[in-house]
Amino acid sequence: QVKTQLEKEVNMTYPIFNAVEYRSQVVAGTNYCIKVQVSDDEYAHLLVFRALPQEDQGPKLVRYWTGKTRHDPL
Repeated sequence: QVKTQLEKEVNMTYPIFNAVEYRSQVVAGTNYCIKVQVSDDEYAHLLVFRALPQEDQGPKLVRYWTGKTRHDPL
């Protein structure tokens, strides 16, 4: 669900979209910081918020950082 949000924000289509690492933080919902492989040698870091289940909302892309590598810290 956040792949389409990211592609719309950066006006690109990514051939690969594989999460390779993540951290989470419980707030009034859950924040996820996710490292995603978007091509053979490029990664993006995503901050995604998922609201509480009773709010009936999907995940929302809050911030993103592109041009990252596999070894950049999350």
